Formats: sequence, C-alpha cells, structure tokens
Amino acid sequence: MTVHISGYTGFIGRNLAPYLSEKGYHIHPIDLRNARMLVFPTQTKAIIHLAGKAHDVKKASVPDTYYQVNTELTKKAFDAFLISDAEVFITLSSVKAVADTVSGILTENSRPQPSTHYGKSKRLAEEYILSKPIPPGKRVYILRPCMIHGPGNKGNLNLLYSIVSKRVPWPLAAFDNQRSFTSIDNLCFIINELIEQADIPSGIYQVADDDTLSTNELVTLIGQALHFTPKRWHIPPAIIKTISKIGDMLHLPLNTERLNKLTENYVVSNKKIKKALKKKLPLSAKQGVLKTISSFKKNETEAN
Repeated sequence: MTVHISGYTGFIGRNLAPYLSEKGYHIHPIDLRNARMLVFPTQTKAIIHLAGKAHDVKKASVPDTYYQVNTELTKKAFDAFLISDAEVFITLSSVKAVADTVSGILTENSRPQPSTHYGKSKRLAEEYILSKPIPPGKRVYILRPCMIHGPGNKGNLNLLYSIVSKRVPWPLAAFDNQRSFTSIDNLCFIINELIEQADIPSGIYQVADDDTLSTNELVTLIGQALHFTPKRWHIPPAIIKTISKIGDMLHLPLNTERLNKLTENYVVSNKKIKKALKKKLPLSAKQGVLKTISSFKKNETEAN
C-alpha cells in the first residue's frame, strides 16, 4: 500500500518517511502546488499532510503567508483526499491552534482561542475539515502535537544545548516550570497506529509524551548526556525579565519570547490518543530528550 506525504523534506517528513517504509508502505511525496500530484491511485492507503508554515519567533513573516500555507494548502490536500480512494487523512495542526499560553492542563475539550497568526491559521484549517462530512469508509485525524523534537530538528532545545554544552552556568534556575514535549519517535508511532487501526474514531487528538519536564530537568539531562553536572544560578526572575526586555531592543539571544519559551508552563494531556491506541508510547519523555541531545552531541563531534 502507498502513503502520500506533503512536507516530505521537512523535519517530520524526513523521520516519518523511513519509519513508514520500514512498516512496509511505499512512500510518495506530494507537491500541493502541482495539480497532477493530487490525483491519487487506487492503492493509496493514507494521505499525510505535513506541509506548513512554522511559527516564526523572529516575527519576520508576512501574516498572510500563514493563511496561504497553513489554511489554504490544508484545504487543498483535504479536498483531494475526499474525492480519492484513500482511506486515511492525517494532518498536523498544533496545540497553538487552541492556546498560546496554558493555565492548568490543555485537553481536546479546551476552547480554542489562538492568539497568533500561526495558531489562527491552523485553527481555520481545523474548522474547514470539521465542517465537511466524512464519506463512509474514510477516517480523518487532526493531530495537535506540542513541541516536537528529535535528531535533526532546530529550536529552543538546540539553544539550550548550545548554552549548557559550553558549561556556561544556567542563569534561569530560579524559574520553576513544567512543559510537555513530543518525541519524533512517539509521533511516528502514533501516525502509523492511526493508519493501521481502523477502529480508531476520526477526530482531533493531542500528541505529547507521557511526562512533563521542567527546563531545569532538561539542563540536568543535557549534563547527563555530556557527563558533567551543570552549574545553576538562581538569579531573581525580576532581573532576568529586565534583561530579556533589553534583549528585545538589542536583538540579543535572550529576549522576552525566548524567555517565555524556556520558562513557561505548557502542559498537554495525551489521554485521549493513548486511550484510542490502547498501547504504550515507545519512549518516555526523558528517553526522547536524551536521544535528541545525543544527536546534538554526535553532530557536534562529526563537525569537529
């Protein structure tokens, strides 16, 4: 059977394609701008829509780009699925389609109130899909992962690694937070199970590892992978926040948005997806982070 994937060359696609290939699927990339590639052969099992415009922390993107990519291309992919013989449609949305900040625990029942163009564009795509009746014999899954990490990705985990690996004392130890993460291994596992388990109901599912981690725990794990104990500075949060505001003006590595990313609480429930799968996730949160950190270390060694 064949699985068609948009966003094939992105971080998730580069990990998902070989994962599904090992499961016996033939993988074909989709170019959503090429109409001929949106006509799928009868042996197509699933269409997985990964292509999207990621959140731009530098805020240099034109707002309309988010809607053209995240909303309109998703509509295009879904419309092509509806008229195809494919059984399964999986699209990657985001927890940011619901909330940019979280108080308590985010669930699928939380009222969507996206505050950024990224989140709003993702939510509009969700609403379009939910507004369409699903033909008999088809299944549709909207996945809302929290921060995805793994070998080859770029993001705040890389920034944290670059700081700790240089043995610079961690200056944010006074902040106490809890965050949910998604290991790329767990995400690939979930996508494969959604394809194979025909009894899982269509709908929205949040994706997260089982446990939360604090930034201080991440610092410890990085030190563990590098075989040393990182130093921590408990600088009063008020001072750090002032420094981050200066970073906004001077375009320093530590600015208010990055500080929030490193110190905020963002806890995401994965109970619904786990109940549907009736299986354990392959990796714990700590195992997933250690695997990612080890890849950073390996890349650093190879570069030298």
